[in-house]
Amino acid sequence: MGGRLLGARGCRYLCILAVFAFVRLVQPETAFADDAADPAADPTPAGDSAPPSTSGPTGDPAPSGQTGTFTFQIENDLIANADRNYTSGVRIGWTSPALRNQLQWVGDALEWIYPFDADADARVGIHLGQSIYTPEDLSKSNLIEDDRPYAGWLYIGVTLNAEADQEILTMPFDTLDKLELDLGMVGPASLAEQTQRFVHKYSDSPDPKGWDNQLDNEPGVVLMFERNWRSPAHDFGGLPVEADFIPTAGVSLGNVNTSASVGSILRFGQGLEGDYGPPLIQPNLAGVTYIDRVEAGYAWYIFGGFGGTFVARNIFLDGNTFSDSHSVDKKLLVGSATAGLAVAWRGARLALTHVWRTKEFDGQDQPDRFGSLSVSVRF
Repeated sequence: MGGRLLGARGCRYLCILAVFAFVRLVQPETAFADDAADPAADPTPAGDSAPPSTSGPTGDPAPSGQTGTFTFQIENDLIANADRNYTSGVRIGWTSPALRNQLQWVGDALEWIYPFDADADARVGIHLGQSIYTPEDLSKSNLIEDDRPYAGWLYIGVTLNAEADQEILTMPFDTLDKLELDLGMVGPASLAEQTQRFVHKYSDSPDPKGWDNQLDNEPGVVLMFERNWRSPAHDFGGLPVEADFIPTAGVSLGNVNTSASVGSILRFGQGLEGDYGPPLIQPNLAGVTYIDRVEAGYAWYIFGGFGGTFVARNIFLDGNTFSDSHSVDKKLLVGSATAGLAVAWRGARLALTHVWRTKEFDGQDQPDRFGSLSVSVRF
């Protein structure tokens, strides 16, 4: 979509709508921390033994009755007041509650994969997404040879998230392993042209005229693995804030994207144990789409980070794999920086992230930037 996708007024409406949805969807029964037990309300008759505990391995109540976390993400250059390159990404997904105490075979598998942590746990998820890429000048109908191709990516994917505690150099880190498989279509079948034209028709935005030059239809597959290490939180001598850092490393393999990335984020706030940072749409190094309980019942943090990616293949720059198409000479090394704010309360999280990315191909006029908004609600 362009930087003028909705205009300044539309940007304000988008932010107001996101905040409204965040507040409206919050439900007391999905609070981060359960209310303290009232001894007077204990229904167990005197002399009877209490029923077996159903707490999870960390002492948190088991997610009885929970259906998981639903997350909506939108990334757009509108939020960063730009109009080029990676212009839009939308993704909606669901992540299950922790599964160790729900499925015996999950617990057995975790004990085999993570023998160093008897309390390791796992979640699964599914998502549907669309990403859109355009050259900078949308007014030209002819092929712009020195700018990136028009392209779209429509996909469905599954994820596996596994958490475990691990000691590294005598420091106890929380680790998160993420395995994701995405299947979809690049080209006209991605419906990127229709999506952009529909939105531009009802907004103060130029009509994109070059979609006849987009990449050809091609089935796409991407397999991704990423590990995050969350450091112990550091307090500041009684101040109501703490800090942590989360190094990350990941690799992607497929005809859509093949790359290897490293990075880290630094966070300041409260309730940092609730997540591993807010989610971003791949191939960006991402946090998590789900949220955990924290002791205070709410959490907030500001964060900043950096990353670097070695790019072996990017279909949105290299062009189609099995047919001739428009392409540009990509840069093998791409850097990025992020900054933002996340707030979580009563089982819901709202996060805003600003992303800066170095030039991705030869001839690119200036570095890229875009904004990300995500809303996660645990039911």
